[in-house]
Amino acid sequence: MNTTLIVSLLAQAALAAEPTAAEILAKYDGIMGPGTYEALSEMTATREDGTSRTYGMKFLKRDADKFRVWFSEPASLKGQEILRLGDNAWVYLPNLKRATRIANRDSFQGGDFNNADVLRVNYAADYTATLSPSTVPDSYAVELKAKTTETAYDRIRLTVRKSDLQPLKGEYFGTSGQMIRSATFSEHKEFEKGFTRPGRIVMQNEVVKARKTEMVTKSFKLNVDAPPQRFMQADLGK
Repeated sequence: MNTTLIVSLLAQAALAAEPTAAEILAKYDGIMGPGTYEALSEMTATREDGTSRTYGMKFLKRDADKFRVWFSEPASLKGQEILRLGDNAWVYLPNLKRATRIANRDSFQGGDFNNADVLRVNYAADYTATLSPSTVPDSYAVELKAKTTETAYDRIRLTVRKSDLQPLKGEYFGTSGQMIRSATFSEHKEFEKGFTRPGRIVMQNEVVKARKTEMVTKSFKLNVDAPPQRFMQADLGK
């Protein structure tokens, strides 16, 4: 076998070992939005005037389309809840004892994450993915294009580590082509044996540079009990 043929075969083997854009996206969804889990998180939103507000939350997710949030702090939000069921989401206001519809693109509690960033991590369903050159060493870059106008962003660029496909960076674009948010993923931690994900995400507002929001995961448990009735509107407030 001549040298040229050997080099060609080795190059083909290396290319075959590289993950596809779809495989990277599936891994991202599995890391950031696994099937069923319960998590405790703290979110701190910094406004343009320099003030900040911190929120304590419990998340419960079941399957791909059921998500519920309970707020424990600040005191003024205690008792407030959010429910996502399929393509619909509601915020429950305890003082009014009723739920109001919210949209994917709406801000999550006035911070720089939107509702879809928190409630709907299912990029494989919402976006088509292609690989693109990465500017970060030892990483892959994936370009995501929205399949419909109902998504939170028109385009997303994700950067993930080559070694384990853990997310490092996200860039989020509106329909005008302008980057409106950017995220850094850090403090990757093994929350359960064999399950690692970022412990901290900072979402930077690229339109109002003084704004940013930080999400810190305190605990993360997979395969918890998540009864179907916990994801019904009738259960809100209970």
